[in-house]
Amino acid sequence: MSRTTRWWWIRHAPVVGHGGRIYGQDDHDCDCSHRETFQNLARLLPDDAVWVTSHLRRTHLTADAILAHKPAGGARARIVDSDLAEQHFGAWQGLTNDQLNARRDGAWHRFWLAPAWESPPGGESFVDVIDRVAAAVARLSRAHAGGDIVAVAHGGTIRAALALALALEPERALAFAVDNCTLTCLDHIQGAAGSHAPGTDGVWRVRTINAPA
Repeated sequence: MSRTTRWWWIRHAPVVGHGGRIYGQDDHDCDCSHRETFQNLARLLPDDAVWVTSHLRRTHLTADAILAHKPAGGARARIVDSDLAEQHFGAWQGLTNDQLNARRDGAWHRFWLAPAWESPPGGESFVDVIDRVAAAVARLSRAHAGGDIVAVAHGGTIRAALALALALEPERALAFAVDNCTLTCLDHIQGAAGSHAPGTDGVWRVRTINAPA
């Protein structure tokens, strides 16, 4: 018998204070001033879901802004999972693209030739992100099988979840647009017939990608 776990992915609100710099896992605030956006998201999202964020405060602030428009008890639980964080860009965090280009650094050129596979100095590759997101998704899908999981996360995290659900080559998943405060809905169907995603006992169904609030 199959059971469906519904994942509701939301990218955090726009980051403020980064000055056009690469921020990755730098911990910036975000702009939650557009009340209508969060009201609309609250209407779209299920009540009594498990909510999960990364450890970065822009996801916490976004979750708070949405839950402010949900009825009391709209979140069955709130979980912080650092495996759902944005890609870590290592020594490049805090720099602008122009500053990186000016270095004429070999690592920078290798990264743009193979952006999914190459790691910034002291950072991680997108393939690394897929691996840790896959582990978190499998863990949470087992723990909350048959329920709703609202995950307020990051652009890279959501692209990694799409790579997992669609069994994509990593660099193809980088082509997805994931805008701030958009909704991506993926269903994990445990026990269903078909080709199972690595590390899971079910198949995936994609309902929505990058839908604006």
